[in-house]
Amino acid sequence: EVQLVESGGGLVQTGGSLRLSCAVSGFTFDDYAVGWFRQAPGKKREGVSCIRRFDNSKYYVDSVKGRFTISSDNAKNTVYLQMNSLKPEDTAVYYCAVQVPLSSWPAFLDNEYGYWGQGTQVTVSS
Repeated sequence: EVQLVESGGGLVQTGGSLRLSCAVSGFTFDDYAVGWFRQAPGKKREGVSCIRRFDNSKYYVDSVKGRFTISSDNAKNTVYLQMNSLKPEDTAVYYCAVQVPLSSWPAFLDNEYGYWGQGTQVTVSS
């Protein structure tokens, strides 16, 4: 059974930093993608960043480029999202998701992912 466990959300002031973690388990494919998504109140869920296990390639949505960094620790099967210079508009519930086996890349659409974490709240105060 594929499982994703997220952690690391919280409350931070504008300009602060948070690091989200997504521990994945339950499969043995060598190539898969992990995406980070977010959903603010009253808005559609949007893809923020994604990373591919095979070659460590990474992509970001324009609004977070230069501020967010996605990375992975393959030994721990964990993907991280380091978020710096946070803004109030980054406030949302953040989800990680896994596309396994890999079928499309890069992948920023939520229908490209079959497995989801429970979500973690990130609140940035002004």
